[in-house]
Amino acid sequence: MFAFLNKNDPAEQAPIELDPQRIPAHVAIIMDGNGRWAKARHLPRVAGHKEGMNTVKKVTIAASDLGIKVLTLYAFSTENWKRPSDEVNYLMQLPVRFFDTFVPDLVKNNIRVQVIGYPEQLPAATRKAVNDAIADTAHCDGMVLNFALNYGSRAEIVSGVQEIARRVQSGQLDPATIDEQTIDDALMTSALTPYNDPDLLIRTSGEERISNFLLWQIAYSELVFTDVKWPDFTATTLKACIADFQHRDRRFGGLSDKK
Repeated sequence: MFAFLNKNDPAEQAPIELDPQRIPAHVAIIMDGNGRWAKARHLPRVAGHKEGMNTVKKVTIAASDLGIKVLTLYAFSTENWKRPSDEVNYLMQLPVRFFDTFVPDLVKNNIRVQVIGYPEQLPAATRKAVNDAIADTAHCDGMVLNFALNYGSRAEIVSGVQEIARRVQSGQLDPATIDEQTIDDALMTSALTPYNDPDLLIRTSGEERISNFLLWQIAYSELVFTDVKWPDFTATTLKACIADFQHRDRRFGGLSDKK
């Protein structure tokens, strides 16, 4: 099930009360709208990405304070390399700037950094910033801030299938025993166990598509699309999305307990 939240909806302006017992354990966000946010202000697209980085900082702390266990952010897709080179180069610098200023806050809030994707294909300075952040927060045991960086779900599934095929070929795995758990374990999100699958997927900026993000993992996620552009996304917007989630009747293919 999915819903579309309008930022001008008066209900979103009222105080939002959440049930602390029904906070989604894993929230995934497709952070969309940086470029359109900048264009609307007659600014270069990179200005939107810079403001979007600041939003990541604010939303990360808000998610941790709400008790979310895993926050997965779609930071850069395997398809984003098709963008203009100057924009890609700027995006590759953002992790360096982000972690340089934000790691102390992550440690202070007991937040651990993880990454899914293909970071080995990133520029050396970007890889170093990511690896340093992972190392510097490895001791934290609170919320996981999981970046999907140079990530594509189809590529992830291909990699997982290749790993399963290697295990079969080497005699470590009987093909007859392959099941959903085998595939779960072969995907990059296996490092997030027991929160591999998002309970809630949010996409900002009004687009209503998944864009090759966690295709296996969101089979039963609740989907919320909001027209709020990512740089304008706030802790209140996050709470509004979670409030919508808390009104859902999650049946996972079964029948409602209410019927």
